[in-house]
Amino acid sequence: MTTHAPRSKPVAGRKIRVTIKRAEGPGKPFRWETFEVAPEPGGNIISLLQKIAADPVTVEGRRSTPVVWDSGCLEEVCGACTMVINGRVRQSCSCLVDDIAPNPGDEISLEPMTKFPVVRDLWVDRARLFDTLKRLKAWVPIDGTYALGPGPTETAGQQAVRYVLSTCMSCGCCLEACPQFNLETDETRWDKSFIGAQGFSQARLFNDHATGAQLKSDRLGVLSAQGGIADCGNAQNCVKVCPKDIPLTESIGAIGRAVTLHAIAKWFSGRS
Repeated sequence: MTTHAPRSKPVAGRKIRVTIKRAEGPGKPFRWETFEVAPEPGGNIISLLQKIAADPVTVEGRRSTPVVWDSGCLEEVCGACTMVINGRVRQSCSCLVDDIAPNPGDEISLEPMTKFPVVRDLWVDRARLFDTLKRLKAWVPIDGTYALGPGPTETAGQQAVRYVLSTCMSCGCCLEACPQFNLETDETRWDKSFIGAQGFSQARLFNDHATGAQLKSDRLGVLSAQGGIADCGNAQNCVKVCPKDIPLTESIGAIGRAVTLHAIAKWFSGRS
């Protein structure tokens, strides 16, 4: 059995240093600023940023501007507050200061994700991620808003698999950690750039739905093209950083098999 060293008990009333990589806007140069903060007991990274925003004075005594970041739910559901914390991509709302900086003088570094364009400071534009969901038709098709009667039933096993996949919050952690997924600011190239684990897993989620499977062929067509499943290097970084513990490598394998069968079916049917 693996044993772990006991976690340090956080020191009450301590002050820590927070170093933040900042930029005034898209394409603007980066700079680093360090602030000294007294964290609240049990507080998260967002609470630190709120303290800094209220009084943005650097450790050199220079008054700066409030740091900009993105967040919504503050309970690891919306996926908006992803950033690189101490060199690791993660959700800042669920990252507790007491866990990573328990002692006086401890330091925390905060950086924006590198695989999406920076809007300002720690806030990035994840539009490409959502564009991928549109390309994959990541939804269950219906005929209208009127009542259509009961839908297809699922087994308990099917529900268990799809529930885990459905917890994806499009946070971008898997894409930030992926060596095949790179920054692409030209929207005209998005349909040729690598899709990434998030898109593969969401395609699996809807392909495995009895009604969503109506669009399965369209999704597999996208996943068979440039930037699709064949471009995955199987680094498995994605599954290591997923905050929801989604079995992304299983989804990659499932999509790979589905794309192969799709190609064989097309060949036998004579369709291009």
